[in-house]
Amino acid sequence: MGQYYKPISIDKKQFVYSHDYGNGLKLMEHSWLTNGFVGIVEDLIAPGGDWHGDKIVWAGDYADPDKGRKNNLFCVVDHDEKHKIKPLVTNNKYRYVLNDDTKEFVDTKKIPLSDVYYEGDKAYPYTIHPLPILTCEGNGRGGGDLRKESDLVGKWARNRVSVSTRKPKGYTEIEFNLFEGDKPAVLKPNVKLA
Repeated sequence: MGQYYKPISIDKKQFVYSHDYGNGLKLMEHSWLTNGFVGIVEDLIAPGGDWHGDKIVWAGDYADPDKGRKNNLFCVVDHDEKHKIKPLVTNNKYRYVLNDDTKEFVDTKKIPLSDVYYEGDKAYPYTIHPLPILTCEGNGRGGGDLRKESDLVGKWARNRVSVSTRKPKGYTEIEFNLFEGDKPAVLKPNVKLA
């Protein structure tokens, strides 16, 4: 069966629900650069956002139970609608995803292309967004999960994660080299990006 996910601010005990924004609940149904739902979470964790400085997790419903509880974090907040928020959609763009606890960052411009769909002379490229993957819990236990083995998956779960338009000083860059398939996709020459 498919595993469902929701991004959660552990500090505020709030979550955002992907169906409220026309996205699927499975991890790889929404974990793409330029995805509006992931963009909403970026706005929340950006400087000035309601979740900035909070510990973040992209909680799966098949993840292990929390310490001292019989349920995992997905289930704990799922049973109480007062924890759900529905922020407005913006068109903000952030290039860098930062772990403010470990002082690491990912440059989204350096992530390999995962796939390209073509429609006539237009190309629709898809690149995996590092935010859901780095902060997820439970990956590999259900349909719709990322099907790649990597120590990056969940590496930043429950850390203070933020985004920025500027390269952070004093942070170490990590290579986020995840893509679906056997090798990165390549754009055909002379096509327009949609």
